[in-house]
Amino acid sequence: MSSLEIKNLHVGIEGKEIVKGLSLTIQPGEIHAIMGPNGTGKSTLSYALMGHPAYEVTEGEVWFKGQNILELEPDERSRLGLFLAFQYPVAIPGVTVANFLRSAINARRRAENPEDKGIAIPEFRKMLKAKMDMLKMDQSFAGRYLNDGFSGGEKKRAEILQMAVLQPSIAILDETDSGLDIDALRIVADGVNTLMNENMGVLVITHYQRLLNYIKPHFVHVMMDGRIVESGGPDLALHLEEHGYDWIREKVEELG
Repeated sequence: MSSLEIKNLHVGIEGKEIVKGLSLTIQPGEIHAIMGPNGTGKSTLSYALMGHPAYEVTEGEVWFKGQNILELEPDERSRLGLFLAFQYPVAIPGVTVANFLRSAINARRRAENPEDKGIAIPEFRKMLKAKMDMLKMDQSFAGRYLNDGFSGGEKKRAEILQMAVLQPSIAILDETDSGLDIDALRIVADGVNTLMNENMGVLVITHYQRLLNYIKPHFVHVMMDGRIVESGGPDLALHLEEHGYDWIREKVEELG
């Protein structure tokens, strides 16, 4: 088991600094939520952690399983056990959900052993069926083209299925609630809760309390102007829902 340790992280895009010295540690078995207004750097943080090439890390370190992952390529970070559920998953017409997941598994296996011939189809089908049953998903979902024509809820469920198959040590959910109605939100949250275990840490990035009604965080952090400016327990999210962010802005201004 390994924690994710973010130390004094600074991230910019096109020469503009967005994340400005953020530090955070996520232990296995913990759920952390980062909340904040639009434009505060929440999604920038998630992309930087996964190694998106458009985001430049100018300072800081991110330690995971004994390595500074900022020195690794995105696929290497994924194989190490980092996972990102995207806010806007991309459609891949012509590639079924099942083939996509089998390719992802085989890429990991071959990275560990170039001679590996990949997971046998019967073994993969048995594993995928078990994961889909666990998440209460219809088996026909596996034969559809990835995110092609999917509703918002179906796209997010596909992300959770990927998480179930890849079994990450750290899962980052970037505004998973974006565009979901209450029923879809509950289904996706149930999937995350089903997969949550003592060996996995989760970082939930969201604007609103409503997702946290279903995915219960241990810690809530408020991000503003590229920094974490307030941290607390689940009650902090409830306070934000009731009072908004103005009281934190005033506090930050008072502290300078």
